[in-house]
Amino acid sequence: MESQFQPTLVKYVKDSCFVVEGKTNTDRFFIIQAGKVRIVREVDQFMKREGGMAGPGDIIGAVSAMAGYSYIETATAFTDVTMLAVERKHYGNIIRNNIPIAMKIIQQFSRRLRSLDEMLSQRANGKAAASNASHLLQVAEYYANQRRFNQAFYAWQQYTALCPGAANLGEVKQNMMKIAPKVKMLKPAYPPGTMERSYPQDCILFAEGEKGEDFFIIQKGSVKICKIVNNQEVILAVLKKGDIFGEMALLEDKPRAATAEVLEDCVLLAVNRANFTGLINSHPEMVSRLTTLMAERIWLMYKQLANSFIENPLGRVYDALLIQLEKNRVPLNTNQPYLCNFGVKELAGMAGLSPDEGTELFKKILISKRITVSNEKIYVSDPSDVLRQTEYYRRAMRMGNVRGDLG
Repeated sequence: MESQFQPTLVKYVKDSCFVVEGKTNTDRFFIIQAGKVRIVREVDQFMKREGGMAGPGDIIGAVSAMAGYSYIETATAFTDVTMLAVERKHYGNIIRNNIPIAMKIIQQFSRRLRSLDEMLSQRANGKAAASNASHLLQVAEYYANQRRFNQAFYAWQQYTALCPGAANLGEVKQNMMKIAPKVKMLKPAYPPGTMERSYPQDCILFAEGEKGEDFFIIQKGSVKICKIVNNQEVILAVLKKGDIFGEMALLEDKPRAATAEVLEDCVLLAVNRANFTGLINSHPEMVSRLTTLMAERIWLMYKQLANSFIENPLGRVYDALLIQLEKNRVPLNTNQPYLCNFGVKELAGMAGLSPDEGTELFKKILISKRITVSNEKIYVSDPSDVLRQTEYYRRAMRMGNVRGDLG
């Protein structure tokens, strides 16, 4: 039987630092009862902004504690503070017994994901992410130029459905007719309300800019989440069995913020507004799972934002690889080998690089022989070396002095 919720009352004097960014011991989070806490993140200094201030009722460290990853902020007592410390093991029990609070957390997490998405786009191309159907034209054009006709056709198809009165509709339809013979895979159609759905490899589930009606839970296979930013594909995540995606469009009734593409034949559980409430009432454990996965997504997007500030491209590749190792809970201080579920091309996208740039940089990584490629997947024989290399580039970034490659 799961233990009852028994938060611990803790007090910190002014200037005490009780949460440190990067610290891996994230077994609890804090709810402020009295006093103020200053929140600072590493990316703040690079974005030339001050940290935030938290007060009574605010939660500190919840994302990292729920996700079980390293802290993504540093928290220091601005005044003497009194807080409730909540252990991670109690969180699931709290959520399952209080669905309204759980939904509030989900909505807050969704807004934070949107904010991070905006900042990532701002970093990549100097402007906020597009959030309307017109962005589908940019998505389609990019994929057409890359001769990825399945993706281009789908994006144009969605544009014609969402913008039936557009002045350029004739041109768009002509483009679709030109590539139609080269399209090998279209998205299978399912009646509304069908929950279990199967999709083949290379199928586009949804494109950034289109409206969203469902979110998905992967039952089998894998899915790539990506964005077209500054005429380049940026891979945000490679998801596998048990992962949830697409929830932001459902919860906030806003256009899709990214594109989802099937990497390996998959079976998905589709959840829409009509069956969502009934599903969480009959399966309250899903709410706990959803909030945990959203916390993991926030953690990952923050790490990707921090990655974008590493000016040395090789440093970004090492950092992107380390992020994936930590995401998959690979022990980093040992030489326990690990086979990734992605290849060099996907890793390049995670680092914001083109496939060709990623391939050239990966040749330098292969020299160490601690990282190789097996069946088109990256094989890491010594995760501790990835940690060592990444820490070097992070220190160089903070010092503003990126030297040559570390041997």
